[in-house]
Amino acid sequence: MASRLRRLFISSVQKELPQERRAIKDFVQGDALLRRYFDVFLFEDLPASDCRADEVYLEEVERCAVYVGIFGNDYGNEDSEGLSPTEREFDHATAMGKPRLIFVKGTNDKARNPKMLKLIRKAGSQLIRRRFHNIPDLTASLYASLVEYLEQSGELRTLPFDAAACPRAVLRDISSEKVRWFLIRAREERKYALSAKTSLKKSLTHLNLLDGGNPSHAAVLLFGKEPQRFLPSAEVKCVHFHGIEIRKPIPSYQIYGGTIFDQVDQAVDFVMAKLTRSVGTRSAGPEVPVEYEIPKEVVSEAIVNAVAHRDYTSNAGVQVMLFADRLEVWNPGELPPSLTPERLREPHASIPRNPLIAEPLYLAHYIEKVGTGTLDMIERCREAGLPEPDFEQRAGQFVVTLWRDWLTDKMIKELDLNERQKRAISYVRQEGRISNTEYQTLTGVAKRTAHRDLADLVEKRVFQRVGKTGKGTFYELRKGARKGPNGL
Repeated sequence: MASRLRRLFISSVQKELPQERRAIKDFVQGDALLRRYFDVFLFEDLPASDCRADEVYLEEVERCAVYVGIFGNDYGNEDSEGLSPTEREFDHATAMGKPRLIFVKGTNDKARNPKMLKLIRKAGSQLIRRRFHNIPDLTASLYASLVEYLEQSGELRTLPFDAAACPRAVLRDISSEKVRWFLIRAREERKYALSAKTSLKKSLTHLNLLDGGNPSHAAVLLFGKEPQRFLPSAEVKCVHFHGIEIRKPIPSYQIYGGTIFDQVDQAVDFVMAKLTRSVGTRSAGPEVPVEYEIPKEVVSEAIVNAVAHRDYTSNAGVQVMLFADRLEVWNPGELPPSLTPERLREPHASIPRNPLIAEPLYLAHYIEKVGTGTLDMIERCREAGLPEPDFEQRAGQFVVTLWRDWLTDKMIKELDLNERQKRAISYVRQEGRISNTEYQTLTGVAKRTAHRDLADLVEKRVFQRVGKTGKGTFYELRKGARKGPNGL
């Protein structure tokens, strides 16, 4: 643990860039490496006090270890000398000899206040500034800059995995074709600044994927010609079971390697090829719509998150297991301490384990909005009439479970259920639950017969029992058995 935390002073027009300011603080506090060395000062977090604001922020500039300037379009309120707080802070940090990191939002300077444009040019004449288009772009660039600061100051002797050079890898181990594909896609999807004609070295430099001129682990995983030659465990294992348990024989088993993009594409195709799908008509357009029992976007999100956020220092790989009732996606590693499985169900900050891997995935539109991936999965499952996904930590692995609509006519036939039990299933689908008394009323049987029928449904994992004994006991459909065709 570092002996003391170094303060980052965040300077910007508060009203224009509140989300960016807050995102930086959340990102630094949530990152396993950065929070060991830094805390973040935001002026808006100070309690009310009997002090002049300009005195406070200049004192905080003096106290900070690193000045972080986020420059947008607005210049800010001007004082009697025609200077804004942002420019005052930048000048004070310069006079104090503080390390300065400048991030400029967007590439269109026509909309900028002339004084802000002048400040950007002044900063550019003194140091290297970086442009960003969105919050993932900003946090990835900040991460790389702070890691470099720690390395140069001697505080950090071992770089984080994604930023560190991949042993024995050189530039010729990176595929120019894969980089060119990425540049074309990122430009189409996110209006990325670099064109497909950009040189290999400049492209990797712009993405912070070089360490001392050599490809980092992130570079090899994203664009390597043979990533598994350097990182054998960087693969995705896909398994399909006909039942609901891990049991041999295994009908389908594939191991996918290649780049991270390749692994995600192949794993998603593996799953989608085995899910039930329905084909619509061309009434709504020229293309025939296809709907899968689990929306493809949800499957993709679960798999790409596992690949992006896994612990690549682990010898374990990502596992994708498709059962008759569910899809489980396992990845090595645990959630950051500031996140819990419960917090993933509410708005939360994005805290990627591997920021330099997550950023290109975002630019290529493999990852959606920051911190909304799990919320999008939950919403899409609800819209599809499926149970919400489960998020769990299991023995050092993070597991996402997506539930299938498995209780089909065919499955009910295989379970050898009687007509009373089928009626009970239909009832629970409508009402949400059933008690022993309600089962008796519905089917006209005695209490003992009702108990036997219900126990059989629990044994066959169609129902789950809630409550131990007495009137409070009822039965509901087990996850993955929420709905079925023909209203059954």
